[in-house]
Amino acid sequence: MADFPRIIDDTATSRFLVPRQAFTSNATFQRECAAIFDRCWLYLGHASELEPGAFLTRKVARRPILFTRDKDGTFHALFNACPHRGALVCRERKGAARAFMCMYHGWTFGSDGHLMTLPGSSGYPEGFKTDPQKQMVHVPRMERFGDFFFISFARDGEDLATYLAEAGDYLTLVSEHSASGMQIVGGTQEYAIRGNWKLLAENSFDGYHAACNHSTYLEYLKNANGALGATPLVGVAHNLRNGHAMVEYTAPWGRPIAHWVPLWGDQGKAEIAAIHASLEQRVGPQRADRIAHKNRNMVIFPNLVVNDIMAVTVRTFYPTAPDYMEINAWALAPREESEWLRKYRLYNFTEFLGPGGFATPDDVEAIEKCQQGYATGGDALVNDISKGMNREGGPLFDDEEQMRCFWREWDKRLASVEA
Repeated sequence: MADFPRIIDDTATSRFLVPRQAFTSNATFQRECAAIFDRCWLYLGHASELEPGAFLTRKVARRPILFTRDKDGTFHALFNACPHRGALVCRERKGAARAFMCMYHGWTFGSDGHLMTLPGSSGYPEGFKTDPQKQMVHVPRMERFGDFFFISFARDGEDLATYLAEAGDYLTLVSEHSASGMQIVGGTQEYAIRGNWKLLAENSFDGYHAACNHSTYLEYLKNANGALGATPLVGVAHNLRNGHAMVEYTAPWGRPIAHWVPLWGDQGKAEIAAIHASLEQRVGPQRADRIAHKNRNMVIFPNLVVNDIMAVTVRTFYPTAPDYMEINAWALAPREESEWLRKYRLYNFTEFLGPGGFATPDDVEAIEKCQQGYATGGDALVNDISKGMNREGGPLFDDEEQMRCFWREWDKRLASVEA
């Protein structure tokens, strides 16, 4: 008998079932921490967030991380803990600094983590200050893909590009929205959900729930004069390998990256046309059309969401318990974007994607109600994720193939570690 809940993946009968114990078991959660969050590449931040001499602090898989860029422009990912007694070295969220002083005993470190000054150094033996164990510890691995930085707590394993597989092309596609580079705009949206983290992974690229769960938003757009175009909501699902997957589809809402809607008027139509022409010149007609007129909801296993829809959001979510997770989200936009387009982009971002918008509260409610429903136990033991399995012609965007990709990787990784 398996020592963790296994999925049932039966292609012959088109049955894909996930035991609900996977969402509630503390033993499974601990196994996930060891098999997934201690081993996978995890998103840390975007290059645009740090100018030379800047820093930010983040919590990644329950670990405090200090992300810095030194005066020469080199990026560093450090465990935010003093090698002396373990106190947080940097207590600020972000800022500019060439050195960080631990508030406990005054040990001071450079932006690359080396010990700069040591109060009362006469009490220590010769060579103490340069001892490798007295420096801040670098995260075992940090790599970048374009302007996206990832870290891994495992000292071995595949490189980032191999890990990303076909998802890398879609990170590139997002970067190609801009001729001068993409940038994180504004601050961080932070919220929490009383539900299992895998429910948000599913939800983030679930096309099936949109018509029902987000009906209020769709009705609002219908009633907002000029907010919708005539484009239907249709598309397909893509397996990007290694547990990464995506739904790609057309939609009636406006996209600042060159999908015009009547709300934006004739002046907006001319600017959108110019953006599209520039895209065609840079990346070719076929890729430009895909960038402008297709929407993408992508999950990079295990917990990075890049939604390239009516705005671009980058989102991470980390569990702290089987039934609780913390979410961070950021808006991503072209540096050269005009003031009026930036206004619509950020309005779209907060209106639909933000924790106070139309979509996120709906999703939070659905996820929390699922978690509460799992308390029933009894005969209600599995979730069915078989929609579109073996569909002739391939899965559609409102099928569940993208979730099956995620769960197969989850099952494989949990099976690969000792209990």
